[in-house]
Amino acid sequence: RAALDRATVLLSMTKGGKRIDNVWGSGGGQQSVKHLVKEIDMLLKEYLLSGDVLEAERCLQELEVPHFHHELVYEAVVMVLESTGEKTFKMILDLLKSLWTSSVITMDQMKRGYERVYREIPDINLDVPHSYSVLERFVEECFQAGIISKPLRDLCPSR
Repeated sequence: RAALDRATVLLSMTKGGKRIDNVWGSGGGQQSVKHLVKEIDMLLKEYLLSGDVLEAERCLQELEVPHFHHELVYEAVVMVLESTGEKTFKMILDLLKSLWTSSVITMDQMKRGYERVYREIPDINLDVPHSYSVLERFVEECFQAGIISKPLRDLCPSR
């Protein structure tokens, strides 16, 4: 009850929203999923333009949502599937390897991201006809780089 009373006072103050951000913060779990997906998408696009792995890592950590890192894995792999050149393939592989090596992305989050791609590959393949072969090649490269486990590699769907 005391916390609710305090929140009511803070909200009724002039610029109450800004005051609450300063007291409790607005990062992490306070952000909507839609906003986080947009931020991750922008992070990945910026990384593909700059090639700065450390900046991408910093931006991901600033989002303060380690429970949502599977979204970055999912979006990154989908970007590889939708790309036409080797540059995106190699850059995303380097990014995932760096995030894995630095333990920013955990094994569980990596697994969840790949499993989402595996579940949605039939739909992705409708828009990107060569996606199965690109996915198989990317998954194999990730396994060789030590990013994913053998059981996760073996779950990769094929045509």
